[in-house]
Amino acid sequence: MQRVSLAGAYLLALSLMLGSVTAWAKTPDDQLIVGMNMNNLLTLDPAAMTGNEAPGILVNLYDSLVELDPQQLTQVRPALASSWDISADGQALTFHLRDGVTFHSGNPLTAHDVVWSMRRLLHLNLAQASVWKSYGFSRQNIDRLVSAPDDRTVHIRLPKANDPLLVIYSLAALGNLGVLDSKLVQQHARQGDWGNRWLTTNEAGSGPFILETWQAKDVLRMKRNPHYWRPEAKLTRVVLRHFQESQTLRLMLAKGDLDIANNMAVADINALRKDPAVTVDSVQRGTMYYVAMSMKEGHFANAKVREAVRYLIDYQGINKALMPGYGVLHQRPIKAGMPATLPDPGYRLDVARAKKLLAEAGYPDGFSTTLRVLADQPFLNIAIAVQSTLMQAGINARIITGTGNQIYGAMRERRFDMLVGRGGSGMEPHPHSSLRALVYNPDNRDAAKLTNFQGWRTGFYDPQLNQMIDQALLERDAQRQQAAYQAIQLRYDQLMPALIPLSQMVDSVVVRNEVHGYQPHPSATTLLREVYKTPASAGGGNG
Repeated sequence: MQRVSLAGAYLLALSLMLGSVTAWAKTPDDQLIVGMNMNNLLTLDPAAMTGNEAPGILVNLYDSLVELDPQQLTQVRPALASSWDISADGQALTFHLRDGVTFHSGNPLTAHDVVWSMRRLLHLNLAQASVWKSYGFSRQNIDRLVSAPDDRTVHIRLPKANDPLLVIYSLAALGNLGVLDSKLVQQHARQGDWGNRWLTTNEAGSGPFILETWQAKDVLRMKRNPHYWRPEAKLTRVVLRHFQESQTLRLMLAKGDLDIANNMAVADINALRKDPAVTVDSVQRGTMYYVAMSMKEGHFANAKVREAVRYLIDYQGINKALMPGYGVLHQRPIKAGMPATLPDPGYRLDVARAKKLLAEAGYPDGFSTTLRVLADQPFLNIAIAVQSTLMQAGINARIITGTGNQIYGAMRERRFDMLVGRGGSGMEPHPHSSLRALVYNPDNRDAAKLTNFQGWRTGFYDPQLNQMIDQALLERDAQRQQAAYQAIQLRYDQLMPALIPLSQMVDSVVVRNEVHGYQPHPSATTLLREVYKTPASAGGGNG
């Protein structure tokens, strides 16, 4: 950390010495140079990816059956599938693939590759299997439910009653069913791992870009696919560079050493708003910032303790002081903007009420615990604020910082006390998307390993709530379905949940005005095939 900070300080000093006479270092016209924090980019395997960083890379290396329009999320667009059908009973989907698609290896892409890729998700049972398991798919039934009658047809039979449109949304939004070159991956499989180790740092896609290299926490380079089935990408290369210091990103963007910068601190984003050479693009995602507690830990198994923690968070102060540019106040598990989303319940910091609850729970003097958090912003500042207000009621929370793998890894293994995090998917334009990720937990056994469900990670389990979520999904009357989702939110609050939403994510990306066609996607699956650049003197913008 110290070495990076010194590098940032050096760049700042150099900028100040050179002053306004410094000419910005123009990036190549045919390449996009992106600066970002890659601490949470842990794998390039679509079946194992977590966080918001990997999907934006993988959707440019792989193709999916369908895509979601970034400006109209309910609009499903063809991709590998030129068309699709839903059976009369709503329980079967048939996708018709286009001709002439080849993988980067030169192998033809067929329906058998699609089927193999989906089977692989369930047989590996890694992070991205959780969504499909919630629909009833499993390693025991996937092989008979997903089939390829011929090279151009994929047939998916749903294992239980479901909303088929939600399943199509998932195929489009999640990025985990990027279709893999099954022949190539199987050549690299070792000891039954379905190629997982190889795909951690390699790819086997058909997308508009081909992976050249990835050096963790350093650089990732992609080059244009000259044999793409669509018109080929307008850029010859995309280079992603790792920067941990937001100030360094700001300086390099201002100088022209970067075309786009992600993961910047609020102060630096606000400073760049005044720069006429750049534009700040903001998009609201369905992901939530939250405070989580493990119900496997004795203190937090007590509902009164969880309720006390609810009143020991300064939601308004955190969102006003720490979250501009990162998130907006939100206290419901269903993302804002959905017709079914209830207004916020209005929770506020109330230390006296929290102390009373702790005394009733048997902890009049509080207790000691740990609070895990990424060593990045805004997570760390949120954790410090929560630590301060917890202490006012006698809860002494020692902060443990680390990388994504260290912090979320402990949560996925259910070995944590408290945690400040961000998650919840919400990628599909459907209330079930948020509930599935944040609330739903159909099997609370450790052996279930529903690692991508926040409900399972925290040990929060309520059979009635699970049943309500299942029933709401199948309700075909829009008004009754909306009422069902509102009832779910009320019960969730009454149960004193182990995961407390405090802010809904806003993703702010700073883009130089020479960049055109860059459209941030609410599901974090931003496509780069239409992006291009013009010389700075040509003017224009990035719309």
